[in-house]
Amino acid sequence: MTTLTYVYADSTAVLGPLARQSSPHSYDLCENHAMRLTVPRGWEIIRLEVPSERPSPADELVALADAVRPVPAPASVEPGPAPQQRAHLRVLPDPTDR
Repeated sequence: MTTLTYVYADSTAVLGPLARQSSPHSYDLCENHAMRLTVPRGWEIIRLEVPSERPSPADELVALADAVRPVPAPASVEPGPAPQQRAHLRVLPDPTDR
């Protein structure tokens, strides 16, 4: 398994070892799809060295769990006041009632 990460600012696709963190610009690929990957014209593919030995199923499971686990909010951030909701529509006084 490899992780494909798109770096849109550099028009680059990076293929590397299976990532342990999820990212909105990353996708996990099997070996067959990683080998057949093509990118748009003008883009570059960087293929990082992937260990030749297959990771243990436990390592792959840990990587999968880390990718889908929600990230907890930092403990130092104090919750602020709840945002005030404003009504979408308001009743305005009739200007002829004066």
